[in-house]
Amino acid sequence: MSMKTEIPIFFTIDDSYAPYLGVALQSLVSNASDQYIYHIYIIYDSLSEENKGKLFSVVKGCLEKNDHTGVSNSGENRKKVDVRFVKMADTLQGIADRKENRLRCDYFTLTIYFRLFLADMFPRYDKGIYLDSDIVVPGDISKMYQVDLEDNIIGACRDHSIEDIPELIRYMEGAIGVDRTEYINSGILLLNMKKMREVDLSGHFLRLLHTYHFDCIAPDQDYLNAMCNGQICYLNRTWDVMPNPNQEPAKNPGLIHYNLFDKPWCYDDIQYEEYFWKYAQETVYFDELVKFKQNYSEKQKKDDAQHMDDLIEKSDRLSCAEGTFRKIEKSGVKIKL
Repeated sequence: MSMKTEIPIFFTIDDSYAPYLGVALQSLVSNASDQYIYHIYIIYDSLSEENKGKLFSVVKGCLEKNDHTGVSNSGENRKKVDVRFVKMADTLQGIADRKENRLRCDYFTLTIYFRLFLADMFPRYDKGIYLDSDIVVPGDISKMYQVDLEDNIIGACRDHSIEDIPELIRYMEGAIGVDRTEYINSGILLLNMKKMREVDLSGHFLRLLHTYHFDCIAPDQDYLNAMCNGQICYLNRTWDVMPNPNQEPAKNPGLIHYNLFDKPWCYDDIQYEEYFWKYAQETVYFDELVKFKQNYSEKQKKDDAQHMDDLIEKSDRLSCAEGTFRKIEKSGVKIKL
């Protein structure tokens, strides 16, 4: 009897993102291959017992539905998925709510940094997958896991959601010091956890953070780009398809990532919204998600538009500012691992 390969998958959330994680889990488990064992770790700083129960029920419901269809319903062919909730250690408590640590220029959450510490938290794994919660996975995630990272630190997709915004392009190249064709989105990561430990990625990050407090557009993402550039395996873009009204929609996406403000639970006519609602309606969060969208106010929409304008303005300003990743590295400081 052959042993199935284990695939560790990590999410990092708080209570506010539990409903979207519910949809992500529904899609991921529904489309997972039965040839692997999936260990899903939900890393949190604050998560209610109610949401833990709901998220567990989503996975349990997917597995029960799979069994009842008569497909892969016995022995070695049954899907094997377990969910574990892990409270984040105090490693990040020193990261304050400063303007340079805010995501999208509008809010602060420690959860965006958790991914940088996964290799240290889980030394039993040499490889794993990190996923943001604002996603759906209509493809088989094991195919992404099978990609050979070789000696690279991470695998990720180029950030196609912002590749046609001139101010953000100038920011990537002027502030981060990364070519526009090499800047990755950190919401979907294939982790070489063994290599992350070898190069002390988390320690290097904390030293840079506490020494320079780099002003960022997307803090965890910009640090990863600056530190890992040159040691990144670029994944096929099907594993991080993001809404972009200026581009033709992708056919048969493996993973859809509702990045920035393109959230189907806030707005109508978002690219790939049909995938989200297909899986949302199968979860215990469906009514809550529908109500949230119905109540999403004009003020909130205006605030989103303002935050996007602020992000673009800030990125343009930082592209030629002092104290950026690029300029500090040029001064002789080691930024890249």
